[in-house]
Amino acid sequence: MPGPTMAGSKTEKYVDTKRKDDIRYANMVAAKAVADAVRTSLGPRGMDKMLSTATGDVIITNDGATILDKMEVVQPAAKMLVELSKSQDIVAGDGTTTVVVLAGALLKQCLNLLGKGVHPTTISEALHKASEKAVEVIKSMAIPVELTDQDQLVKIASTSLNSKVVSQYSSLLAPLAVDAVLNVRDLDRPESVDLRDIKVLRKLGGTVDDTEMVKGLVFDHKASHTAGGPTRIENAKIGLIQFQISPPKTDIEQSVIVSDYTQMDRILKEERNYILGMIKKIRATGCNVLLVQKSILRDAVTDLSLHYLAKAKILVIKDVEREDIEFISKTLNCLPIANIEHFRVEKLGYADLVEEVPVGNGRVVKVTGIKNMGRTVSIIVRGSNALVLDEAARSLHDALCVIRCLVNERFLIAGGGAPEIEVSRQLGIWSRSLHGMESYCVRAFADAMEVIPFTLAENAGLNPIAIVTELRNRHANGEVNTGINVRKGQITNILEENVVQPLLVSTSALSLATECVRMILKIDDIVSTR
Repeated sequence: MPGPTMAGSKTEKYVDTKRKDDIRYANMVAAKAVADAVRTSLGPRGMDKMLSTATGDVIITNDGATILDKMEVVQPAAKMLVELSKSQDIVAGDGTTTVVVLAGALLKQCLNLLGKGVHPTTISEALHKASEKAVEVIKSMAIPVELTDQDQLVKIASTSLNSKVVSQYSSLLAPLAVDAVLNVRDLDRPESVDLRDIKVLRKLGGTVDDTEMVKGLVFDHKASHTAGGPTRIENAKIGLIQFQISPPKTDIEQSVIVSDYTQMDRILKEERNYILGMIKKIRATGCNVLLVQKSILRDAVTDLSLHYLAKAKILVIKDVEREDIEFISKTLNCLPIANIEHFRVEKLGYADLVEEVPVGNGRVVKVTGIKNMGRTVSIIVRGSNALVLDEAARSLHDALCVIRCLVNERFLIAGGGAPEIEVSRQLGIWSRSLHGMESYCVRAFADAMEVIPFTLAENAGLNPIAIVTELRNRHANGEVNTGINVRKGQITNILEENVVQPLLVSTSALSLATECVRMILKIDDIVSTR
């Protein structure tokens, strides 16, 4: 093998690049294998995957982000496709399988171009230009949508749910998702929605049909029944406390030895008086519902304190998680109270009704009719078994994300492979006006875009070659909204069939997939730092 150039020589000698080519090839093949693994789950007729975790749990899903997240990927470049799917999930919430399949198709085209001797940098720059042009093409197909048009929003949410395991419940979950997002939309910042304002509670028992949205608060545990405490309070005054209603402990670990009964009685009496003093201060404000944050230092409430709270006719919900405090205080429009001395009327929340109700095989506490309620909602998702319940919650999250996309960018486009075929056609025409290697690379990008309609047809049991060829002809004749209708097994105007998706899902999938492929393309060595 010829060596590198000697210092001072006037001409450069040939340097063997076989190792770098092998590394690049190995990276691209590994990443492409990950894309091929999820390709069969694309579209309404895609297959589901059964995932078995290390703990023996089983998950059934066809959500690309979930499949890749649970998959044990070792190869560094293949891990990039897992991160790519997560990025799409954060940006758009839907299209997590599409983005990985697109990246796999682009990698396949890059392998062909590298095999013909095209330099990786040339391919990378051409892919960047092609992706920018592709986004322009998709934006030219976009149709503006108004958030007041509820029917249109429901159709878009239904499209995202049609490819899920729980697709038969899309008529229930789609309107639910639309209502939830529109309820939490902040009118002061109309372009953004924080999905943390929508609390999704999973409750086993019943069917997905029993899923409901609650305009109020729902706690996933029952009220305290110690000493016959109340389980229903009307005209509730609600206090959210972060301190403990239990005897104080010393800051250091030590033991106290009590030698006689009089001293023991004195300790118990002091404890009782301490707790009673706290409860009297709480009762003086008129508070009749108490939410107690879970404590790690000592018991948040003891049996004695629950006994006195029950006598004071105060409903107690204990073990409220720390991360739920912000959501609860925003919903109830109240302030968390960190010390008994700060327990005042102005820090309380007000509601018409707080009651414990049976749901499935457990009980929950519902708070409804909240005065000056914050922009939040709670959704109770139901399911007959844990697998269906988890998948219903994941599908609902995707539908919520799709509606959030529309709030951020109020345009929609046709689904069913229509935008991808149109991009492929227009890039093909544009590539003829380019020169040199750039023209070949853009043509390869255009060919890669056809993977989406090809896979949709393949997964639906149709003839992919015949379908894609006809689709190409229809688009060449100017029918830009023509796509694959997998339910009818033919090509139709997909907009009339109400198969629509947000513009942001497609544009982010294209940009992210191209960015990831360009990054993999420019890696020529793997260095271990262990």
